[in-house]
Amino acid sequence: MEAAGGAAGVAPIKAQYLTTKEEFHTYLGQEGDPRNNKGDVNNDDDDGQKDISSDPTEPPSKLQKLEEDGKEARLPEEAAEDLKKPPGRKRARGQNKNRPCMNPMRYEKHRLCPSIIQERAEKCFFGSQCHFLHDVKEYMATKLPDLGDSCVLFKNFGRCTYGVTCRFSGAHLGEDYQNVVNADLLKQWEGKPIVKNSLSKELQQQLRKRKVPFEKSNQYLRCLGKSSCAPTGESNATNCSLSKGSVEVAKEKGLEVVGVLEREGSVLEGAHPPVESTLKMAGTVTDEDIVKLRPCEKKKLDLQGKLYLAPLTTLEGAFPDTMTKCAELLNQAVEVDFVDINVGCPIDLVYKKGGGCALMSRANKFEQIVRGMDTVLDVPLTVKIRTGVQDKVNLAHKIIPNLREWGASLVTLHGRSREQRYTKGADWEYIAECAKLASPMPLFGNGDILSFEDANRAMETGVSGIMIARGALIKPWIFTEIKEQRHWDISSGERLDLLKDFTSYGLEHWGSDTQGVEKTRKFLLEWLSFLCRYIPVGLLERLPQRINERPPYYVGRDYMETLMASQNVGDWIKISETLLGPVPANFTFLPKHKANSYK
Repeated sequence: MEAAGGAAGVAPIKAQYLTTKEEFHTYLGQEGDPRNNKGDVNNDDDDGQKDISSDPTEPPSKLQKLEEDGKEARLPEEAAEDLKKPPGRKRARGQNKNRPCMNPMRYEKHRLCPSIIQERAEKCFFGSQCHFLHDVKEYMATKLPDLGDSCVLFKNFGRCTYGVTCRFSGAHLGEDYQNVVNADLLKQWEGKPIVKNSLSKELQQQLRKRKVPFEKSNQYLRCLGKSSCAPTGESNATNCSLSKGSVEVAKEKGLEVVGVLEREGSVLEGAHPPVESTLKMAGTVTDEDIVKLRPCEKKKLDLQGKLYLAPLTTLEGAFPDTMTKCAELLNQAVEVDFVDINVGCPIDLVYKKGGGCALMSRANKFEQIVRGMDTVLDVPLTVKIRTGVQDKVNLAHKIIPNLREWGASLVTLHGRSREQRYTKGADWEYIAECAKLASPMPLFGNGDILSFEDANRAMETGVSGIMIARGALIKPWIFTEIKEQRHWDISSGERLDLLKDFTSYGLEHWGSDTQGVEKTRKFLLEWLSFLCRYIPVGLLERLPQRINERPPYYVGRDYMETLMASQNVGDWIKISETLLGPVPANFTFLPKHKANSYK
């Protein structure tokens, strides 16, 4: 059953909740601050046409479509007909590359010196050239007001490292602006890192100065550049990770095998032998002589039937040197269960540099990256790909068997091509075909999962599991729904509690000073640009909501539920202000990604 009017691609909502755009914004304006209700202003040009180019009540992609519609309406009939004949309107896609960006250093007119914040006033980090304030009273006279009376850092860890600059400093400042400490709670966290898997400042400095040794990576990369290392017709990458049996074959061909680097089930040729190999040995060469045992065996990846939240980031790379060294750094410095290569990213910024989806058409570089990273990692390596680059030209079925041979432990396949983006449904039939080709390597499917029914249907295709990306941004409680096999009619209050948790985690991670608050706000607003697409279960005429169905204008069961449904940037900011206080002067925000989900 479709929504009122039966519009294609529009989610079906019960008639009593449906409304018009004007009524929607009027309702929000009456209940909230009228200054945010810019959508009620009817700006007309002299010719009677609405000035849609400055309308803040619509997302960027919808504005572009409206602008094009408006231009077409003002043209003569003949020109309008001509516009309909060519391939169609330009689609709003990718990123808002020219969006305004506020420099976080300018949120405060006067900033306190870090040496004062860290209570090391006797030694300023910048010496005589320091341009920060050193007088705490002078700073406090111009400091922005506190945003609340409870500091999450002080409450959870016993000490706020941001001291007087904290935007919740009233919770932990004593006489003469001294930073109060909860000694008992602080002792509980002594020696324990607040953030896991972060690189120490010392290591970061070594990386900047290029003083971190990458012995395994360099040995692999030297082999790639050694032309004598590869037999005729075979790639360097293949021979840089020779199997144990291949070592003998290589010797029979008269090739010099030097510097064999151990790896589970394989060895690696290098330009120079390791220190241990300089010892003279006599007798038959055994596997133990060639493949040295690792301190720990490579971990096995067991994700059979499990739910997998996508990384939701542009983790990715285009070149073997950077990717292999990055993998070796992760292997040495952090604790992870596995490392994933994002070869599914479709955005232009990544693609034009040869990363993301571009690697699917750069087979040699792709192989070199996968083999190199697998060589230096003690944990499994996984890869996420799309069906291909061009629409209707599938490549995944050709690449997946190679990935298994190159060393990948698991592959995730998004059922769309790069060109397709989110304009059509994911091809789960093709995902099922690829799952058979991948066996015995597990293959996870990805695409269009927004309900437990979607997840159940996906698992019936024969995949080892499912990855959820966009569906988790729109409806983060989807994992609970899948686990409990139910539709959760979550209230606006429960949804607001999720946002409160998010802001607390953001302040813990980015800090409770002005810069930390505004960075948390930035990510919150990005998330709200997805959350507004969710339609509450109790309002739907038909369950479940489909991921590519556009929400019509509706008035929810309470004010907050309606506010959360707004696609107006001003309303997202209003929600952020209930959690993080007023935005700074001249604050602007435009979401990172253009909406291209409902076409």
